[in-house]
Amino acid sequence: MFLSLPSSANTYTRHELFGNDSDDEELITIMGDFIVLLENGDSSTPLTRVYIPRDRLGAGNHLMNDYFVENSKYPPHFFRRRFHMRKELFMRIVNDIASFSPAGDEPVPPHFVEFRNQRVDARGNFGFSTIQKCTFAIRQLAYGNMADSLDEYLQIGEQTSRDALDAFCKCVFDLYREEYLRRPTTDDIQHIYQKHAELHGFPGMLGSIDCMHWPWKRCPKAWQGQFTRGDKEVPTIMLEAVASYDLWIWHAFFGMAGSNNDINVLNQSHLFREIVEDTAPDTSFTVNRTEYKKRYYLADGIYPEWATFVKAFSCPQDLKKKKFKKYQESARKDVERAFGVLQGRWAILTHPSRSFSVNKIRRTMYACVILHNMIVEDSGHAITSYDLEILAEPPVYLFVPSERGWRSTHGPIRSFETEGFITVFVMILSSIFGVFHDPLFVLIIINYETMLLLFNEIMN
Repeated sequence: MFLSLPSSANTYTRHELFGNDSDDEELITIMGDFIVLLENGDSSTPLTRVYIPRDRLGAGNHLMNDYFVENSKYPPHFFRRRFHMRKELFMRIVNDIASFSPAGDEPVPPHFVEFRNQRVDARGNFGFSTIQKCTFAIRQLAYGNMADSLDEYLQIGEQTSRDALDAFCKCVFDLYREEYLRRPTTDDIQHIYQKHAELHGFPGMLGSIDCMHWPWKRCPKAWQGQFTRGDKEVPTIMLEAVASYDLWIWHAFFGMAGSNNDINVLNQSHLFREIVEDTAPDTSFTVNRTEYKKRYYLADGIYPEWATFVKAFSCPQDLKKKKFKKYQESARKDVERAFGVLQGRWAILTHPSRSFSVNKIRRTMYACVILHNMIVEDSGHAITSYDLEILAEPPVYLFVPSERGWRSTHGPIRSFETEGFITVFVMILSSIFGVFHDPLFVLIIINYETMLLLFNEIMN
């Protein structure tokens, strides 16, 4: 008996096939013929899934012999060039993922379980080890290739490679965000002040701020108008970052739609959250024997005229202003260099993101920033280091000009009359414009005094 199979199982519910509901014998006969045809491979809808035998164990041994055994095939500088980090740093990440233990009685997150366990499939074959999975993720981040480009050498499928990358980004974020995405402490701030004063001549400068765009290839059609800006022509997602001279990224805020500009991103970010909540560490500095309580960032012309931003003169006329503009633009390139090094190390950021999920894209970006800061620290170029054993706040050092350059001292404290004048001034403006409910209102006060004092000190 020959039976032509319909394209869908719902076809068997048609009335012409089952005219009599009590006739179970006909139903049993049809289903029996259906099973026979499937077993013989005569179905009109062939199976699209193809089993590819992959030698996972052999690929793991090959990888270990190439890079991780004592007398490996490739020397350390090959590992540094291909993994974009030293072997010691890579093994630190692998060991931290393998030995992660949550605090208390909390269960181990599933992404750590996926990396830690070497699974055994139904045929008794072992899965990938932790070193193999970390290699999959690092290679995708470093080269930005397609997920299945690692199949020939590492014997991993496309979907497995994608899952390994997402789980790796989750593990890196959970393990190192407290250290490598931390807000600068008082000790960090003083080290940054000293370095920037020596190299750039800007006392009180905490870093440079700017934004970059990451193209999004698989942005939904309904969202493309929201994520596309005229000068970019493709959907993008924005990253706001603050970087210091050593290219350490102290602030990273990612996820805003690409149609926004830098001001819109700034209004949504948490850069000034500590200042608004009055929980920021002591960031005082002194210029011309006048102490200032808040640090500042170097910014380009689009940012607002706030006391926390120092921008260059738009149209300088005399030599002093031109020289200040030159110094400011030169020092502000720190964040541009940080973006260039970040994209150079992790080429995945130079290619349009191929993920459908915004959360996956966000985790990938933050993982790249964390790994970037880890490499900066591992290379010995970091201005400051993270110390868990600090039990008390270190002394505050302020930098004032002297005949031989910048020296460390304590400047005078601002008088109560000045503080009282600022308080009354804010209250008057808030009563006039009714904007006191906005916590960022205190940052909108235009303060040309800071910029002019810095300008006069650098020019003299």
